[in-house]
Amino acid sequence: MKIFKSLKIGKQEFEFGRKTYVMGILNITPDSFSDGGNYGGVEEAVRRAHEMVAEGAHIIDIGGESSRPGADYVDEEEELKRVLPVVKRLVQEIDIPVSIDTYKAGVAKSCIEAGAQIINDISGLKGDSKMAETAAKLGVPCILMHMRGTPKTMQNNPNYDELMKNLKNELQESIDLAREAGIKTENIILDPGIGFAKTSVHNLEILRDLKKLGDMGYPLLVGASRKRFIGEILDAKADERLEGSLAVAVVSAWEGAHILRVHDVAETVKVLKVTDAIKNIMN
Repeated sequence: MKIFKSLKIGKQEFEFGRKTYVMGILNITPDSFSDGGNYGGVEEAVRRAHEMVAEGAHIIDIGGESSRPGADYVDEEEELKRVLPVVKRLVQEIDIPVSIDTYKAGVAKSCIEAGAQIINDISGLKGDSKMAETAAKLGVPCILMHMRGTPKTMQNNPNYDELMKNLKNELQESIDLAREAGIKTENIILDPGIGFAKTSVHNLEILRDLKKLGDMGYPLLVGASRKRFIGEILDAKADERLEGSLAVAVVSAWEGAHILRVHDVAETVKVLKVTDAIKNIMN
């Protein structure tokens, strides 16, 4: 199945298939696995967002609750306290879309009404029964990620009968929730959930077989930056995984990812320019 044309988000036109886009990660959390606590204050977060824009990011993704394995739940009030002031600042100060990384309908609604333009839901609309209807009413693009359980429980012995088949079936459940609620087909983006209810071998298999998910007909986002499986391969801490993350970025783009969610924006933008140049001259 062919990926549909392009998607306009705010002032930006995303032409999927022509180039690979970069989503810069902005964690406003004390406990994220790689950069927890680095951007907890509004000024620090806004400054980092401006840096990522200067480095070539196409989207800034703001999250107020860590989704690392074993992470604790954060209530809606606390999450909004963390993210809303940053969203309000950034939509006034930068020219690229702001995404809100949340599975809570109330957080999504407040942030979109404040000017954010994308919902990035790690639960694939399954974490809050109100999210699908809320997202449909807001009318913005939604990233539907695959995960089983919650961040607290997702790594408790993840297993699959047939990984890619199971993954496609469970992503289809999220697509069905979206479509039944009235979310437009062109507003759906899929994320296989690298590191979410997956072993390291699962992650590698997904990256190798990413084109099988592309057959579903939706743009694909991959978020593998600095993740544990890269650390296991390289025997490296989270802040020592740049080269491994870039290798994954190149493979992901080559195998059909349309958006990459990353920490290291400047370096990823450069490797993707070369990857896209090779892909396009061969098409």
